[in-house]
Amino acid sequence: MRIWSVHPKYLDTKGLLALWRETLLAKNVLEGKTKGYKNHPQLLRFKNSGKPLHCINQYLEAVYEESCRRGYQFNKDKFDLYNEPAALPVTNGQIEFERNHLLKKLEQRDAERYLKLAEETSIETHPLFRAIEGGVEEWEIV
Repeated sequence: MRIWSVHPKYLDTKGLLALWRETLLAKNVLEGKTKGYKNHPQLLRFKNSGKPLHCINQYLEAVYEESCRRGYQFNKDKFDLYNEPAALPVTNGQIEFERNHLLKKLEQRDAERYLKLAEETSIETHPLFRAIEGGVEEWEIV
């Protein structure tokens, strides 16, 4: 399971589709609707937020919005909308780690996106996250 901290606009089609599916799975885990993945490290930041369902739904909303920009037809009924925005911290070290991880994937799957991301000097986070100073997050498996 990879719930990216970088903005979904950087993902290729395969990555965006996987993100949607995996985040829906994460939502099911947080709702107690599945037995697997309960202790997955990627879920810690949502669990530690104090309002995990609010945050995961807001995360899904941004992925949905990116899918609409690309002309995909993701199901809006799969997540709940909240009027009150949430924000979770993510370290700049984590953002750089994910950028490098994504570059490796894009190099194999989407040369155009790879070149574009490789030239980026400032990586935008997913709208749920706010960058803070720090290394790779402790929940990341490196």
